Amino acid sequence: MRTWTYVSSGDPFSGGGVHGTPGPRNGIVDVAGVTVGHTTLIEGTDVRTGITAVWPRGMANNAPAFAGWWALNGNGEMTGTTWLEESGYLDGPVLITNTHSVGVARDAFIQWQVKNSRSPGTNVVRPGVFWSMPVVAETFDGFLNDANGFHVKPEHVWNALETASAGPVAEGAVGGGTGMICTSRRTHRRRWGTGTVGGRHR
Repeated sequence: MRTWTYVSSGDPFSGGGVHGTPGPRNGIVDVAGVTVGHTTLIEGTDVRTGITAVWPRGMANNAPAFAGWWALNGNGEMTGTTWLEESGYLDGPVLITNTHSVGVARDAFIQWQVKNSRSPGTNVVRPGVFWSMPVVAETFDGFLNDANGFHVKPEHVWNALETASAGPVAEGAVGGGTGMICTSRRTHRRRWGTGTVGGRHR
C-alpha cells in the first residue's frame, strides 16, 4: 500500500513530518460529507480557466463548519476571511477561481443562495433575510489564460456548485486550477493544476 508523508516545515524530502496512508479515494472527499465540483473553461488558445467549489458538508447541508485561514505567501486574495477569523465558521463552500474572477464568484454564490432560497447556517436576520460572506480564493492563471477576458460567468459558478459530488475528484487542468503553472525557480515553470489528497493519520 502507498504511504504519504506530510512535512509541515523544512525540506519536504527530509523524511520528517506526519505519516499516514491514503484514504479510499486519496482525495478531500475521503472526509465524510465533503463534495467537490468543477467548471473548466478551455476555448481556443487563450482561455484556460475555471472554478472549483468545495462544499465542506455537501450542498444539501447548510450547517456551518469550523474553519480558519492563514496566508501562504502573502499575496493570495481570499474573500470572507474576516468572518472566518471572527466567527470560526465556514458558512458555505470554498470557491477557487482566477484572480480577476474572485468578485464574480463571490457575487454569483450570493445570487445562487437567493435564487434557491438558501439561507446560510448563520447570519440569518429573519426567515428569507440573511447576509453572506462567501469564501473565494484566487489562483493566478495569467501565463496560460487571458486573465483580463473575464471568462468566468455566474452560470459557471452555479454549475460547479450544483455538480459537486463525493465521487473521485478530477485533478490537473480542471476547475480553478485549469491555467495554473508554478513559477518558482525550483520547479522551472512546470504545469500544475488542481490537486487533492486524503489520508488517515497514524
